[in-house]
Amino acid sequence: MESDSFIYARNIDFFNKILRNDLCNRCGTCVGLSDGKIIFDDKTGNYLPKIIGKLNNIELKNIIEACSGWAFDFPKYRGLLYDKSYFHTYIGPYKEIYIGYSNDSRIRRNSASGGILSSVLIWLLEKKRIDGAVVLRMSDKTPWLTEPVIATNKEEILDAAQSKYIISSTNEILPEINKFPGKLAFVGLPGQVQSIRKLQISDNPVVKNINYIFGPFYGNTLHFSSIKSLLRSYGIKDYTKIKKLYFRYGDWPGSMRIELNDNKIIELKKFYANYLIPSHIMKNSLLCSDFTNEFTDISSGDAWAPKYEERGKGFSLIIPRTEKGFEILSDMQKEGLISLENIDLDKAINMHSHGYDLKKRGTFIRLRYRKFFGKMNPDYGYELKGFLFVRYSMEILIDILFFLLRTRIARWLLVKIPPKIIGSLFEKARKFWKNITHNIKRKDLS
Repeated sequence: MESDSFIYARNIDFFNKILRNDLCNRCGTCVGLSDGKIIFDDKTGNYLPKIIGKLNNIELKNIIEACSGWAFDFPKYRGLLYDKSYFHTYIGPYKEIYIGYSNDSRIRRNSASGGILSSVLIWLLEKKRIDGAVVLRMSDKTPWLTEPVIATNKEEILDAAQSKYIISSTNEILPEINKFPGKLAFVGLPGQVQSIRKLQISDNPVVKNINYIFGPFYGNTLHFSSIKSLLRSYGIKDYTKIKKLYFRYGDWPGSMRIELNDNKIIELKKFYANYLIPSHIMKNSLLCSDFTNEFTDISSGDAWAPKYEERGKGFSLIIPRTEKGFEILSDMQKEGLISLENIDLDKAINMHSHGYDLKKRGTFIRLRYRKFFGKMNPDYGYELKGFLFVRYSMEILIDILFFLLRTRIARWLLVKIPPKIIGSLFEKARKFWKNITHNIKRKDLS
């Protein structure tokens, strides 16, 4: 029989193995379940969990089981949660697929796309179906970082609207969720949502108050070094001078905007700011196979199509996945609070062909490369195969480019080029790349 000390050592080694192999998605669950014994001690750096206290074997076992970074069985949890929904390998379970937006101009204007998730949370609060919503906002004390909070009114929900493209660890708020005296909605990224679902299925009482789960689509997350780099391009070395940080400021699709204590403002168009991605992307982003946040009640993302983009207003692609998610949207539409238009499956897939290709093809190709080099991979309970040789070759080219742009010399050179110039060049290069790879990405996609 194995001794407690042997089991503890084995579990600690496994925990560290998750970190060493880039499997930690920084969801925050380990911090939230640790009773203060695990912390994120370097949120402007690598942003990794650090054990600072003695965990007992039960705590450590629960933390590892709830971790979505190293394992999340998609078919298993889909069967447990969505037995009566339609299904597509790329989109996941769904009841319907919509294009829509909030009819409240303030909510729509204040959101990343059409304001659907903010509208849903506000409606649930006003209908007394929830007493609070777990959302992510920019911190008051450290406005250059994100923080999870429980919003209990409309203004707090609007304060947390819009995407945040730097690392967030929403699930470190689990102790507050556990203590909250009422019903909750939870909004999170796929890794955060998957961990909550694991806790729910295992009947962990810490999530007993969560009645609804929502989330945005997910492409990638950047390290805080992206913000430092942008500031240095403008000759600013001290990020603590940041007073406000926005990632989708102004009219859709928005701009990255940094307001400083001396009233100086830095603003860069969203697509220009994307030049920061290759040099500062969190490696785990490239291991995630969930683009549309498949384990929510409702998920939503930008509607990328010329028909909507040319209007200069946010439109959302909306996927209700459970019956209660579908009923929420139906009731809100009847009340005239949101506008919804059905869209068929093929159009929805083509609208985000780049995202599905990145997550459902690119991820599994990258996992194969990692396995070849002896790296530990996440276990998703399924694997996609049969991609064209040209797609494998394309992935090698992308990975080499990302590797080169992450080097110190590349980061140093990028800081020397004015962001508007490098952003413009990056945007032109991105469009050129999309055009030449269009057929590769879309072939057999739907």
